[in-house]
Amino acid sequence: MARTRLTPEREAELYEAVLDLLREVGYDALTMDAVAARTRSSKATLYRQWGSKPELVAKAMRHNKPGSLSDIDTGSLRGDFHAALSRTDDCQMEKDAALMRGLAHAIHEYPELLKALRELLIEPEMTGFDQMLQRAVDRGELRADNPALKYIVHMVIGALTARELIEDRPVDQAFLIDYLDSVVLPALGV
Repeated sequence: MARTRLTPEREAELYEAVLDLLREVGYDALTMDAVAARTRSSKATLYRQWGSKPELVAKAMRHNKPGSLSDIDTGSLRGDFHAALSRTDDCQMEKDAALMRGLAHAIHEYPELLKALRELLIEPEMTGFDQMLQRAVDRGELRADNPALKYIVHMVIGALTARELIEDRPVDQAFLIDYLDSVVLPALGV
């Protein structure tokens, strides 16, 4: 039986409902029944379209991302980083951070969630990030043999998780811009 295509609007509505439920009840308590009830759709439709809860969650997270990093090319790495940060606001960052905290716990209990998040969210983001860094190398802004290159993602993710832990304050654009300008770019020699 062929899959019926959802309209982009309906798909966005379903993804938003999944993210709302994740924020409300967490991954453990999120069920396909609850998603079906919230979105007035059948459980069979959800399984037909997404196959599994981990895939649905990962695709909802991916849909929530404002475009791909590979689309950003301002002509400088600093400009690219700043452009990437300008795609979201402080309120969205706080909501995303709360989602990621909840999922960070769940991936330890649900390996299929980690697999889906890696394939559908993390690897595409890493590809875009690598392309952004490669353009900076191609422009001569970065040395290709800079040992910090392989740790940039670790630095950024570390900043995202450590701010709340260390300062008990949410991550916001001002913090991330300062962090990039003070830590990441100098580590890269920019």
